[in-house]
Amino acid sequence: MPLQQGSARTRQRTVLLVGIVVLLAALVLAVVLASLLTHGKHEGSPQMLKWKDRGTTKNLQEVVLGRCYNYITAQHPELGDKDCLKIWESLKDAFIYKNPCNITSEDYQPLMELASHPIPCNKSLFWSKTGDLVHRYTKSNQNFLTLEDTLLGYMADRVSWCGDPSAPGINYESCPKRSECESNPGSVFWKMASKMFAEAACGVVQVMLNGSVEAGAFKSSSIFGSIEVFNLNPDKVSEVHIWLMQDIGGPQSESCSGHSIKRLINILEERNFKIVCEDNYRPVQLLQCVHNPDHTDCRLCTNSTAIL
Repeated sequence: MPLQQGSARTRQRTVLLVGIVVLLAALVLAVVLASLLTHGKHEGSPQMLKWKDRGTTKNLQEVVLGRCYNYITAQHPELGDKDCLKIWESLKDAFIYKNPCNITSEDYQPLMELASHPIPCNKSLFWSKTGDLVHRYTKSNQNFLTLEDTLLGYMADRVSWCGDPSAPGINYESCPKRSECESNPGSVFWKMASKMFAEAACGVVQVMLNGSVEAGAFKSSSIFGSIEVFNLNPDKVSEVHIWLMQDIGGPQSESCSGHSIKRLINILEERNFKIVCEDNYRPVQLLQCVHNPDHTDCRLCTNSTAIL
């Protein structure tokens, strides 16, 4: 009898040991499988490409849609037939899941067609190196429109976006600078929008340049100098008025007789445009004087100079 009991206990211990070994083996197998699955997941989801500029604006969809609806309802109800949802989808389709250095003008063509609208004659105002001043001026004077005052420019002003081949297809961490690649989403967009804005200009057009820039007010590599100037239509545009603005109390690096302005005038004359250049266009200078009312440049007797 004692022999039978001892044999039974031995079998129990054996079964228990076998169970423990099986359990340990199962745990080891589970750990190995989990490690393999995690490793495979990382390999299947590559890291986002890294760039030097800021990433896609957070809540980009909400920002674009909100601006679009505000523009066509509150600011320009005559454009109420524009479909903001389609406009957003066409913008998203232009860059999502795409390498941000391989964007083409064809990617943006549907967006340009959906968001374009007529620009009234005599209202087009171009600019270079005067962004803050020119937009303060158009806010106070509704007789002029910059690109940023059109639907396309209004939606895209001061926001950024770019895609990435890996999920979720949008890079919120970084986007490429122009120095990293020319064909990035922002550069291609603004070049196309600028070209379309210039092509739509008619009557008298204006350009506001910065006469306090040491390197010269007109730069051939700027958007205005490389794209907009060459897409103005001489058959539609009667005159080009250059407003050369100098900072109040700032350096007077260039006037209408300056070297870079002469280059601009030569380009425009070769394209058969009539040109008027004016130093410190008085209505804009008065806006500058709001912040410097006591400066000598802001005296009422100050005269601007025009070159015809």
